[in-house]
Amino acid sequence: MSIGRIIFLTGFALLVTFSRSLPAADAPSVELALTFKPIQQDIEIETPEKSEYGRCKVEVEQSKKSSGWIVYGPNGQVLRRFVDTNGDNVVDQWRYFNRGLEVYRDIDANFNNKVDASRWMNLAGTRWGLDKNEDGIIDEWKMISPEEVTRVAISALAKNNTKVFESLLITDDELSASGIKNPFADKIRESTKAASAKIPELLSKSKMLSSDTVWVRFDGAMPGLIPADDVKTDKDLQVFENVMAIVDTKGKSGLVQFGELIRVGDAWRLTQAPLPIEGESIQVTEGGTLMQPVAGASTLPTNSTVGLSKEMQGLLDELQKLDQNGPSPEQGPQAVARYNADRVAIIEKLIAASKNEDERSQWTRQMVDGLAAAVQTVGYKDGLVQLKRIRDEVQKSSQDQDLVAYVTYRTLLADYSTQLQSTQSDKLRDVQTWWLTQLEDFIKKYPNSDDSAEAMLQLAVTQEFSGKVAESKKWYTKLVESHASSEAGTRGAGALRRMNLAGQELELSGKGLAGGGIDAKQYRGKVLLVIFWSSWCKPCTEDLPQIQDLYNKYHSQGFDVLGINLDATPELAETYIKQHKVAWAHIHEEGGLESAPARDFGVISLPTMFLVDKSGKVVNRSATVADVKKALPDLLK
Repeated sequence: MSIGRIIFLTGFALLVTFSRSLPAADAPSVELALTFKPIQQDIEIETPEKSEYGRCKVEVEQSKKSSGWIVYGPNGQVLRRFVDTNGDNVVDQWRYFNRGLEVYRDIDANFNNKVDASRWMNLAGTRWGLDKNEDGIIDEWKMISPEEVTRVAISALAKNNTKVFESLLITDDELSASGIKNPFADKIRESTKAASAKIPELLSKSKMLSSDTVWVRFDGAMPGLIPADDVKTDKDLQVFENVMAIVDTKGKSGLVQFGELIRVGDAWRLTQAPLPIEGESIQVTEGGTLMQPVAGASTLPTNSTVGLSKEMQGLLDELQKLDQNGPSPEQGPQAVARYNADRVAIIEKLIAASKNEDERSQWTRQMVDGLAAAVQTVGYKDGLVQLKRIRDEVQKSSQDQDLVAYVTYRTLLADYSTQLQSTQSDKLRDVQTWWLTQLEDFIKKYPNSDDSAEAMLQLAVTQEFSGKVAESKKWYTKLVESHASSEAGTRGAGALRRMNLAGQELELSGKGLAGGGIDAKQYRGKVLLVIFWSSWCKPCTEDLPQIQDLYNKYHSQGFDVLGINLDATPELAETYIKQHKVAWAHIHEEGGLESAPARDFGVISLPTMFLVDKSGKVVNRSATVADVKKALPDLLK
């Protein structure tokens, strides 16, 4: 334990003893309270600038079961809580917050003044790690998602930390508890024992993995269920097959194959060493150890590492060369058509040369993605014909319903885009009706596909734009109920929150563009106009002069404006603000249209404006400039 933490514990013992009569001046300083950091290093927590410490405060909190300190930020948001849960006058939980939510907690579960467990929660994930020897390194995971397994594993590989990697592997005890039968259990046991030994060689040979490698995202279809039977397992077992992680090393993307993951309780476990997909060698995984059709218990699945055939390598080189010399839009439609036709021809050969269904599926998806993008971005009309041909072939021949849904949905998007581009304005209503019908049909046919969530979002957004609020809410609600964990589901939940804002207190906070944090609560007592905007939004610029006039006229009477900037970088916003001499404050979070404020309120168009009264309640959740002009005099009375 660090000296800083020992001092903190000593100070806490004094605080708890005298908490009911201790003057505020005797509480620890803000500076001291904010020196404490999570034991683990990969957590984003909210910490104000030192210049804002004067507006922060530390208060004693006391309940029947616990006592401690709570640290408030400059806008009244909770930043830290340090808690004694067992009444021995010593801190045993260190809790850290981001955007008002607890995201991480260090725990001293055996009350010996040393952290022995760490938890990630809310915005930070679902991990719960145990540090049994209290050395600051997680030894065992009580809870961890498959996505986070790959994230922690990539971090361990980048840091060459074998111990952390080993904490992710399934153990002998877990294999026994899972009910997996031999010879499958023995096969997995052999694989996990060899996994750690393979790491040094893997890192020494890999050109992809280095200390600069970072995890980008998880890539996997969906977990499968192996029911209890007489061959593989005594208990129902959840298994993730052919899991990949997308990584980035100094701006260069890559894939790392993790193969098969097994769920044990609330934690997912690795069963083999990861393998970067690079060079001339790839891992061909025929369903993993468990997800194999078997005629009897003696039939064992096999994994093999094979070199790429000369045909496959030649096609890959040809595709890479073609992509490197892809045409720009200025070269005209003929160049775009020729490039896409050549690309489809190469990928179709790669599909034919692929050795298993997974490879064929991946190449089909890439081919469809390229065609759909060309249709929607540069109006490549022949691409739609090709897409429909591929869709018909996949629907007829593939047993992979995820692939069928994937191809069908992107063909639908391309068809809709083409119709919008080629239809006269007086016929657009017919196109819109067709589009809504197609989306509903797609959802009925493929209700469990990832694209079903996106289709529901498209339906909800279209209905909202059409002014059909009840119909829009119906689809947003169905989206959240059936696809809550998806990106579309998150936006749907935000949209529902936004649509139900009227009469509710506005909960909105974030990083100030000029530094520090901003919370809508700090505007209580004023009439507040919240504007979601960006520098590229033409209507935002058109509205700006009128809003500036209102600000100049009513600011002294208690009217204020808060901007929520959705530009990709803060520099774009800063240049715009300086150019247009915008006087009010702005929140800017990383991610632009995908940033936390945009997701939290399901923002689908700019500008989006909320008008808030002096008590902090939203009086108009979709205000126009005309609405604001009309409402301000009464709201300011």
